[in-house]
Amino acid sequence: MSASPPLPISDQEQDLVQAARGHDMAAFERLVRRYEARVYRLAVHITGNEPDAEDVLQETFLKAYTHLDQFQGQSRFYTWLARIAINEALMRLRKRRGQPEVSLDEEIEAGEATLPRHVQDWRPNPEQLYAESELNRILRGSIASLPLHYRTVFQLRDIDELSTEETAELMGISMPAVKSRLLRARLQLRNKLARYFASRRMVKP
Repeated sequence: MSASPPLPISDQEQDLVQAARGHDMAAFERLVRRYEARVYRLAVHITGNEPDAEDVLQETFLKAYTHLDQFQGQSRFYTWLARIAINEALMRLRKRRGQPEVSLDEEIEAGEATLPRHVQDWRPNPEQLYAESELNRILRGSIASLPLHYRTVFQLRDIDELSTEETAELMGISMPAVKSRLLRARLQLRNKLARYFASRRMVKP
C-alpha cells in the first residue's frame, strides 16, 4: 500500500501563518501551542535529554518566526517546523565532545535485525499489571536506546504520523531508506520489549 502524499497547509493554518507574518503575536502563539508538544518530543528523541530539548524548542520557534516569509505553504506547517527542529537538535549533538551520532545520513550497519521466533504475550495478567508511568518509562527508554537515525524516523512516522514522502523530504533521504529505517526501528523495539517482558516473567515469584 503506497503512503498518502504530503498534506497541504489547511486554510485555518494558512490564515494563522499570514497573520503571524504581519507581526500578529497572538496568531503565532496559537501556532506555538498547536505544535510545541510535538516539536519538543522530536527534540527529546534526537538530543536524548530534556534541557537540550527545551533549548531546541525555543530556537525552533524563534527561527520559525524570524523566517516565516520562507514558508511556501506547499506542505504542512509542522513539516517545515520539524526540519528546523532537526537541524537545531543535530547542531546540539555536534557540539558534544565524543558524541558518535551527529548525522541522520550516516550509513546503516549491514547486520539485519530479526524478530524472536516466539514473541511473548505482552498483555499483563492480573498479577503483572504495570502502572502507566512505568510502562511509559519503559517505552521511552526503549525508543531512546535506538540509534539516532532510527529513532528519528520512528518519531516522525509512527508518533507524529507523517507520510513516508514527508519524512524522506524532511530528513533528506530516499523513501526506501525511510521504510528500511522504520522497519529496523520497529524490529529493534519489538525485540527490546519482548526481552523485557520475558525477563519479568522469569522473575515472577
